[in-house]
Amino acid sequence: MTQITTIFVTFRELFQPLFMYNRLFFRPLHHLTNPLMSAMRRILYLFIYITLLQIAPLRVTAQPTLSLLTCGQGDDIYTLFGHTAIRYADPAQGTDLVFNYGVFDFDTPQFALRFALGETDYQLGLNRFDHFCAIYNYHGRTVWEQPLNLTPSEQQRLIQLLQENYRPENRMYRYNFFYDNCATRPRDLIERTVEGKIRYAQPMEQPTDSLSYRTFIHRYSQGHPWSRLGMDLCLGAKADRPITLRQREFVPFCLMEDFAHAEIEDPEGNLRPLTGAVRLIVAGKEQSPQDALHASEVTDWPLHLARILLFLIVIPLTLWSEFFRQRACWMLDLLLLLSAGVAGCILAFLATLSSHPCVDSNWLLLALHPLHLLCLPCAIRRLRKGLLSRYQVANFAILTLFIIVFLLKLQLIPATAVYLALALWIRAAAHLYLHRKTYLRQSLHNK
Repeated sequence: MTQITTIFVTFRELFQPLFMYNRLFFRPLHHLTNPLMSAMRRILYLFIYITLLQIAPLRVTAQPTLSLLTCGQGDDIYTLFGHTAIRYADPAQGTDLVFNYGVFDFDTPQFALRFALGETDYQLGLNRFDHFCAIYNYHGRTVWEQPLNLTPSEQQRLIQLLQENYRPENRMYRYNFFYDNCATRPRDLIERTVEGKIRYAQPMEQPTDSLSYRTFIHRYSQGHPWSRLGMDLCLGAKADRPITLRQREFVPFCLMEDFAHAEIEDPEGNLRPLTGAVRLIVAGKEQSPQDALHASEVTDWPLHLARILLFLIVIPLTLWSEFFRQRACWMLDLLLLLSAGVAGCILAFLATLSSHPCVDSNWLLLALHPLHLLCLPCAIRRLRKGLLSRYQVANFAILTLFIIVFLLKLQLIPATAVYLALALWIRAAAHLYLHRKTYLRQSLHNK
């Protein structure tokens, strides 16, 4: 009420010159118009007073709000898994900002090498909310908002943590796709902010039987076959181990779902929802949060076509060359070994030097390894001369071991890698068959 009185007096002071103007120029008619002017003043003051009664509650109750923003998928590989940010809005101060832990710079010196080594530094960025929404609207990506149900003291603590993180010396952090990313950082801050603890709908630390990091890689890379193949090849056996529900929150959509069903338990044992209802801020290709959480299965027909073409080339050429012409098709071996060797160099680099999670202990190195390149000149020279290639003998044994690993399901091997390994195995077996055939023929001839 004090605010209403103050504003009312201010309006009165503003309009007072108007009434003085009327008295000055219409003084001869003052005795006639005075009752009318007095009535008009009363009506005007009453109108202003009623208006202020309607406006003032909105101004008094406009409190700062904090909310979790979840953004839908994009078309680039680094946008396939969505994004998470924190919005801070204070209408009284005219502030509406987004704290974003997903900022990185492609122009950073040696960016590609640092990315491959797992030494990519991300930073906390700050954007205006309208600018943030405009970017996602331009790219056709959905944005959802979940208001955080925090007390004023909890809000203040979260704001202080965000401000502390935004200090120049604290903005940068070493990004880790599975363990420390744009979704886990806001989650950890909010958990630190709460006075009490957050109770999730399910036991978050309990391992699951059917969920792994590779499960979510497959789920959110549907429709992007080459990106999915690249990630699948790089991930080792650790990516197939069961993970907990908390670990799956590296995916923003999973964090959004868990927060929607979570509650805050204060020190007195009282419960309140962690977030309010989910609101659609920017409409994109996902119609609802469930559409993003349960990405539909899309057939990766380009990879299917590539695998079919590989076998349509390898099998007929092998039958025609080794079995009918009795000569090695060394050009085909050159292409296959070269491809497997280049892929093997990348996998070996990641397994030995990279700090990326889950890229070591990769059973694919049995089939795709750098030795294909190192031994390629000697192997091709012996194949062209019709001599036994000891490398092909060893390759046949190692590829047989790889097939056993695949059958035992020690690691989920992508189908494209299996087809390439089978093509190499067929070529090694054909070489052994041809050499044995030549050896027997020479033995009979000598006798």
